[in-house]
Amino acid sequence: MTTSGGRSQDETRHPASPPCYAHELAPEPMSVDEAIAFMNNLLEGERAGAQGLAAMAKQVGETALHALLLDVARDEGRYCVMLRGHIERLGGEASRATGVFYEKLMAREGLAAKLKLLDRGQSAVVRAIDDALPRIDDALLAADLGEMREVHVRNIARCAAVVPPT
Repeated sequence: MTTSGGRSQDETRHPASPPCYAHELAPEPMSVDEAIAFMNNLLEGERAGAQGLAAMAKQVGETALHALLLDVARDEGRYCVMLRGHIERLGGEASRATGVFYEKLMAREGLAAKLKLLDRGQSAVVRAIDDALPRIDDALLAADLGEMREVHVRNIARCAAVVPPT
């Protein structure tokens, strides 16, 4: 059976345009200014982490933990360089500030408390990158942030393996 338009009644009719809510399915890309602000925030935190980890390494002496803390500090420093490079590539000015995380880390009493705060800080970076990645439309930046995320996840596990029980 056909309708007056020549279609059969069993034929599915498709809308001529996407539904009005289609724009809600994909997040709006970050503007360059938003991306630069996001990276500056990460940069300040990475700088604080690198400094805090280096200071913690000095406190534990020459041990496997010392080597681990310095290794994680090097990762933090490497991401400072990466973030600064992307900020400048996008026409921004890299922050020279150190995030408050350093002071919070140094104020903690005992290695276990410092390592737990470090875990929370590293986890916050992972969540921030997870939230931002869908909005980053710069392929180079997205790739570097993805790598940064994976290294932070790995470092969280490495540090968790040495946290003394409380």
